[in-house]
Amino acid sequence: CSENDPAKCELFIVEGDSAGGSCKMGRNRNFQAILPLKGKILNVEKARLNKVFENEEITIMITALGTGIGEEFDIKKLRYHRIIITSDADVDGAHIRTLLLTFLYRYMNQLVTAGHVFIAQPPLYKVSKNKKVYYAYSDAQLEKLFNDIGRDNAAVQRYKGLGEMNPQQLWETTMDPENRTLLQVRLEDAIEADKIFTILMGDQVEPRREFIEQHAKEVANLDI
Repeated sequence: CSENDPAKCELFIVEGDSAGGSCKMGRNRNFQAILPLKGKILNVEKARLNKVFENEEITIMITALGTGIGEEFDIKKLRYHRIIITSDADVDGAHIRTLLLTFLYRYMNQLVTAGHVFIAQPPLYKVSKNKKVYYAYSDAQLEKLFNDIGRDNAAVQRYKGLGEMNPQQLWETTMDPENRTLLQVRLEDAIEADKIFTILMGDQVEPRREFIEQHAKEVANLDI
């Protein structure tokens, strides 16, 4: 982005080139930068330190943020005061968010504690009726919208991913500071993500088995 004041700058970490392309075209180039990730970053839970630093996606992210890492970490060099994780509202998107949060918690903890990390909230549904367009960010919002405008003659599109939205729609719903919804990541959120990731992706089998047995009946959407 063209703005030089980090306090005014935002970095959207986006999953995939498709969504990245739409975000690049939809953003405000003055203060918003886009970093598309090619797939999922390394699972830092199982990786040795040298493997973490050899991972291309992680090194690109460290370079983009400008703070360095480990003993060289300097939060004063942070180039963007809003780091916005932007992923699809599905199982893969949730996995990518958890990978990123775990990495940031493990290796750039100060970014979380200083309140610089956010999660974007793209809409799940687009509803068109009588030449008007509405967006719903959850099933509950969709039901409330139908109660307000009625279901008759309403066309509903469920977004499977960010790549299905054109640049204008992404700006209006996810990137425009006037209209978007951002969730600020608190330290407790990062700790919980790290804890879950340790259980599900770590080397210990028993905690993983216990977690699956405990939560198996809660699964509503299974992506196989």
